[in-house]
Amino acid sequence: MISTNNQGGRTLDNNEAILRDASHWPRYPAYKDSGATWLGQIPAHWEVKRLKNIANTNTETLPETTDPDYTLQYVDIANVEEVAGARAPQEVRFGAAPSRARRIVRAGDTILSTVRTYLKAVAYFQSPPENLIVSTGFAVLRPVPGTDARFLFALVQCAQFIESVVANSVGVGYPAINPSELSCSPVWLPPLPEQRAIAAFLEREIAKLDALVAKKERLIELLREKRTALISRAVTAGLDSGVPMKDSGIPSIGLIPSRWQVERNKSLFKEVDERSVTGDEELLTVSHLTGVTSRAEKEVNMFMAESMEGYKICRPGDLVINTMWAWMGALGVSQHAGIVSPSYNVYRFRKAFVAEYVDFLYRTQQYICEITRHSKGVWSSRLRLYPQEFFDISTLAPSMREQQEIVDRIGRELRPMSALAEKLQGSIEKLREYRTALISAAVTGKIDVRGLSTDGPGATP
Repeated sequence: MISTNNQGGRTLDNNEAILRDASHWPRYPAYKDSGATWLGQIPAHWEVKRLKNIANTNTETLPETTDPDYTLQYVDIANVEEVAGARAPQEVRFGAAPSRARRIVRAGDTILSTVRTYLKAVAYFQSPPENLIVSTGFAVLRPVPGTDARFLFALVQCAQFIESVVANSVGVGYPAINPSELSCSPVWLPPLPEQRAIAAFLEREIAKLDALVAKKERLIELLREKRTALISRAVTAGLDSGVPMKDSGIPSIGLIPSRWQVERNKSLFKEVDERSVTGDEELLTVSHLTGVTSRAEKEVNMFMAESMEGYKICRPGDLVINTMWAWMGALGVSQHAGIVSPSYNVYRFRKAFVAEYVDFLYRTQQYICEITRHSKGVWSSRLRLYPQEFFDISTLAPSMREQQEIVDRIGRELRPMSALAEKLQGSIEKLREYRTALISAAVTGKIDVRGLSTDGPGATP
């Protein structure tokens, strides 16, 4: 939680209040119309320019005559994310590099994706390696004299600028803007000392926000680890630590309660291959994170077939395995009726079993190891779990009563952890909203940060 004090001493106790009410921030004494309806007013002494007046675009390009053995550090669109910025580049020889690996980046440059700019793939390079090359899908912006490099980075991150670029992009699936048109985008510029003050303020405050987010993300990760350990222990060793144990015969499992049975999957499951006639049923997908879920709940851009006729029918209680990604844990027992990809395998129980127990069991690291051991393929990233190999796997089989007791205990112990994780995630989202709002407010002159210290209005603890 962030506390901020205004000049009158009033305390705002959460980010939502900050986003609703900016009256506690100092403002500039006079404003003028920027001339851009999407930007509104800016401080009276700021100038309105074009991007090409404050930064050069794509100044240097790696020539085709480059030695094929020249080693470069390559950054593609997929390597850059909002907030996180650029991840570690890929080392590759020029001769083996993609044809789009051409843009040269120097110290102080900012890169901005010209394709699907709404994803906010923006990054700043303070001290890049000499051989850093980025995709031609980026515009490399190099500040001219009179433009502070860090201010330029903040400006092109701000929501108003991103929205203006998106509005002028062309295309449906992958909207893009031409670099020359991007260079003509209207921008606003305070005097250089003020640019530096804004950049320093944002650098200081954003670092605090990012550190707070990192702490909360670490707490969520610790909760995930605790959840994983709890489930793994319960489904492979039971709830009573004092019972006699025996060898399970499964290398990744080891000892199990002596009263438990171990059954081969060929006696426990049968493969089902029922096909949809219309393709109108609910489309389900399988993930290593969420198991079997509705495709509509997934916020991802994926290729969708024109027709889903012939997709496999899935019923509640069926075990669905993504054949290609089983080694990553992409499987689960479905709670839904629907259809899944024809490339998935669907298995139905031959015997009475508590479906939730099997769902927990099969997604433990021990069973993912067992699945990997039985999968076929030369490369680890190309392993496949086919029905014949699946039927060779053995499954732990406590009594139905004990399976249900295990599921109930897991449910009770996971509820408070899930509630805490959800609360932490909500807090992270608010902090990120605040981060975006803070950048926009400072860069567009909605607040005057020149006199703000680390303990001034809006400072984070």
